[in-house]
This record gives sequence, structure tokens and C-alpha cells, in this order.
Amino acid sequence: MINQDRHKHNSQVCMASVTAVRDALYVLNGKWKLPLILTLSEGPLRFKDVQRALGNITPKVLSKELKDLELNEFVKRNVFNTTPVTITYELMPYSLSLDPVLQELRNWGMQHRERIVNSRKQPVEA
Repeated sequence: MINQDRHKHNSQVCMASVTAVRDALYVLNGKWKLPLILTLSEGPLRFKDVQRALGNITPKVLSKELKDLELNEFVKRNVFNTTPVTITYELMPYSLSLDPVLQELRNWGMQHRERIVNSRKQPVEA
């Protein structure tokens, strides 16, 4: 477990933390799940609209990611009895539990990008 006071570290706490992080990564793994959740945070979207918003995701991968998120209760698939059938995807209320995580990830990502850009501007010592 990452802790400022590493002397209070014990193996049970560490294993519980590792297990929790592995569980979270199992659900949110891959390059598309979090961007997909962010895309759907704008409101319900049809499949093609989601695909267009994400860029170069294939229909096969998008379909799999949506099914995974639906299975884990982050996304709801709505089927409307129209001709042709209309299907939209929207976030479930449970997805709001990710808001603090996404905010922290966004903050860290911005800090990291700034750090890398600034480090590349520094002259290399010989």
C-alpha cells in the first residue's frame, strides 16, 4: 500500500489494497473503458455516435467494451421499438461512483504531461 508512513505498512493491508486495485483494473481495463464512460457522461448516445466520438475504435471492440460495462452496471442499453430499431447507451447511476477517480486521474494526467513536456525542454547534460 502506498503510504507516507511506510513503517505502518503490514502485509494484510497491502494484500487488501492489491486485491482492490486488481478488482478495479479488471473492471476498467483497456484503453477504451474510461474514455467510453467519459463520452457517455454527455448523455445517451447511439452506437455510431459513440464510435464517432471515440475516434478509431472498431465496431467489434466498441461492442465488447459496451457489453463489459453493461455487465458491470456502468452502462444501460436502451432498445426502442421503432422502425428501424433504435438503440442507445447511457450511464447508470453507479457510474457516478467513478467521478472522484476520474477527476484525480485527469489531474494526474495533466501534471504528468506538463512534467514530461518540461523535462524535454531541459538541456541534456553531457
